[in-house]
Formats: sequence, structure tokens, C-alpha cells
Amino acid sequence: MAKESMKAREVKRAKLCAKYAEKRARLKAEGNYEALQLLPKNASPVRLHNRCKLTGRPKGYMRQFGISRIQFREMASAGLIPGVKKASW
Repeated sequence: MAKESMKAREVKRAKLCAKYAEKRARLKAEGNYEALQLLPKNASPVRLHNRCKLTGRPKGYMRQFGISRIQFREMASAGLIPGVKKASW
């Protein structure tokens, strides 16, 4: 389980990124890199990191489901994810 502060930091970065997205795109199109440098660092989409929606784990993230591989395995084994079942042969 990730610390609450780390989860909150990611949410804050996502909001800041969304806030400056239009301005960032306009400045990039104009080629005004000096003004682009004056934007906050956390407004850059490169600084965003995907995290598990349930635990906040930053590694082993499965983009299709929005959860980590560990949570995916537990939920799939319990039959909580529709259309997914453990392979056996």
C-alpha cells in the first residue's frame, strides 16, 4: 500500500497538468520555449506516473484495467473481473 502523500502528490500533478495542457500546447506550437520553461515543472505530462487505483502501487501497472498485477491476479482468481479466468491445461 502506497503512502497517502504519494497518492495525493500524483493527483495534484494530474490536476496541474490538465490546467496547463492548453497553454503548453499553444506555446509549443508557437515555438516559444522560453515561456514554456516558466511553467511549473509538475505541469509537464512526462512527470505523471500511473498508479494502481486500489493500492497506489506504482510498478506493475496494467493500463487496460487500471490496477497493479498483484491486484489483478487476486481479483481474477476471485472471479471479480468479467471475462478473465486463470488459465489451466
